[in-house]
Amino acid sequence: MNTTKKPVHLAVYDTMADWEAGHAIAHLRSGRFHREPGGYEIVTVALTAEPITTMGGMRVTPDITLDRLAPEASALLILPGADLWDAGDSLAPFARAARTFLDAGVPVAAICGATAGLAREGLLDDRDHTSAVVQYLEAQEGYAGAKRYRDEDAVTDGDLITAGPTEPVAFAREILGRLDVYRPEVLDAWFRLFSRSDASAYEVLMNA
Repeated sequence: MNTTKKPVHLAVYDTMADWEAGHAIAHLRSGRFHREPGGYEIVTVALTAEPITTMGGMRVTPDITLDRLAPEASALLILPGADLWDAGDSLAPFARAARTFLDAGVPVAAICGATAGLAREGLLDDRDHTSAVVQYLEAQEGYAGAKRYRDEDAVTDGDLITAGPTEPVAFAREILGRLDVYRPEVLDAWFRLFSRSDASAYEVLMNA
């Protein structure tokens, strides 16, 4: 682990979609194929110190609570999807934290239901973004960003990364690219291998 890098923070909460951030955090942490030696520390952050239970039934004990999270001490905030994003405002503090991060120039990556939380916070109105479908976001109170919606697997606009629920690999691609973890040809090969099982990409990665 490279202790000179700021950690990546992963938001965790009950009903979190386990798989949506899996590719990103695994490959950030491993350090394999990275431009610089060593991976990122992954720090989990929750509303309280109590363990959370993911959609897949895993129990996760958070490393820190949200009130201790400061943008200047982070490389990136990842917001996975969860049923709770569509079940009220209990996760709204994470959307407000995303605003603080973006205002400070620190990247935020949101996938699936987390994009709805950002939509309600008004963070998608003036940034290119994607989600499941535009109609999903249009159903969110306060959303006025349909003109900036992009029908793509994942979208990066400055410090904001968004993706729909079926695109965890593309989501990871955008995160790895935003943090400049891999050289461009390595990132392309990584995506081809993990999204399309492209055997020709394997040699590129082995030579990285």
